[in-house]
Amino acid sequence: MADNRYVPAARFRAELRQFLRRSEDCSRRFGITPRQHLLLLQIAGAEGGTTTVSDLVGSLALTQSAVTELVQRAEAAGLVERASSKADARVVHLSLTPEGERKLAAVHEALGPERAHLRRVIDALDD
Repeated sequence: MADNRYVPAARFRAELRQFLRRSEDCSRRFGITPRQHLLLLQIAGAEGGTTTVSDLVGSLALTQSAVTELVQRAEAAGLVERASSKADARVVHLSLTPEGERKLAAVHEALGPERAHLRRVIDALDD
C-alpha cells in the first residue's frame, strides 16, 4: 500500500502512549502516583486553581467513588485540601497544598522535553 492512511494515526497513538508511559514513570520518580499526578494537574488547571469532585469526574473520566477515594488519599498525603464553598455549604472546593504544588511543578518541569516532542508530532500530522 503506497498511501497508507493509517500511518499518521498509528504514529500518533504510539507517541502518545510513550508520552503517557514517561509521564507515569516521572510521577513515581517524584513520589506521587500517576493518578495523583492527573488529579493535581486537573485541579491546578481548573479555573482559579480550584475544582470540585463532580467536575473531576468528567475531566478524569472516572466514577464518583473513584474520584472521591483518589481525593481522600491525596488529602491524606498532604497534596490536596478541601474548603467549603461560601456560596453553597454543600459544595466542597479542592485546591493544591504547597506540597501538592511542589510535586506537580517538579513532574511538569521534568516532562517539558516530552511535551515539546509530542507537540512536534502533533504538528507533523497536519503536514
